[in-house]
Amino acid sequence: MTPEPSTGPSNGASKGHSAELSTSGLRVQFATRGGRVARALDGADLVLRAGEVVALVGESGSGKTTLARSLVGLTAPAAGEIRWEGKALERSGRGLKRLRRQVQLVLQDPSGALNPRHTVYESVAEGLRIHKLVSGSGRTEAELVAQALSSAGLRPPEALFLRYPHELSGGQRQRVLIAGALAVSPKLLIADEPVSSLDASIRGEILALLLKLREELGLGVLVVTHDLGLAWNIADRIAVMYLGRIVETGPTEEVLTSPQHPYTQALLSVIPEVERLEPVVLTGEIPDPTRIPPGCRFHPRCPALASGEASGVADACRGTALPILSGDPGGHRCSCHLVSSREVVSS
Repeated sequence: MTPEPSTGPSNGASKGHSAELSTSGLRVQFATRGGRVARALDGADLVLRAGEVVALVGESGSGKTTLARSLVGLTAPAAGEIRWEGKALERSGRGLKRLRRQVQLVLQDPSGALNPRHTVYESVAEGLRIHKLVSGSGRTEAELVAQALSSAGLRPPEALFLRYPHELSGGQRQRVLIAGALAVSPKLLIADEPVSSLDASIRGEILALLLKLREELGLGVLVVTHDLGLAWNIADRIAVMYLGRIVETGPTEEVLTSPQHPYTQALLSVIPEVERLEPVVLTGEIPDPTRIPPGCRFHPRCPALASGEASGVADACRGTALPILSGDPGGHRCSCHLVSSREVVSS
């Protein structure tokens, strides 16, 4: 049976802030030991708004985590722009500190992200102390920590104050990380593979929590994941990433019920619940980011090209670069020569 797609933001969107975080032509590169340059991001456009859940999907090595870290200023771009609430992001100083309070990153591995020597209380209170949020709030630090733990579904919160990470379950550790983010009253959350290390029985609880936070607090959430099935059940919009660029984006229901890009089709075909698509096994691995293929970067693995379906545009696939896909939230868009040729014929 096909999973039920998310129906989009409802009341949460109207309760939230007018916050918007966006990138334009973002490029991040790293020098390798061999003297070559790896283009981890090669022109990524994305928009995240308060009150919505966006899933950033792709295989390992596609650039998802690099994009997530860039959005909170942890990875410096070589080119392009990040804008927060309509203004270009400052690389340092007050602007960056303000962004890091209002846009919180929840890391993938709670066991590694939590200091084993810090109690739950200390872990959640850390952000409050860094941003000096207790003074003038009219509440004590302990009250703010308790409120954050309760919002993350850890009740009674006081019972966890003096416990250490090794005394918690995996789901509890993930909730502590989320509580630490919530303590500073952010507008957006960026969750990097938030359930990949959890048992299946716990994953649904954490995803339900993220949706609850969107509804109750109006938070925007960017979920970084390799799992299209997860994205189907939680996201309002989806951005599919391959080798440093977004290749397809749009409303979840449109993208996953009518995938256009051969890469999206292949990812979707291996979800067990999707019975209408024949499984597509992609050959090879994502190419070395120091040697991005000419033309369409997906062409060496493209099933449509290998089968002859894209024979009419084969030369373009192998030699003509595609433009960067706009991050504008409106509409269903795809970066593919074959799709573009069909659109021209149909028009």
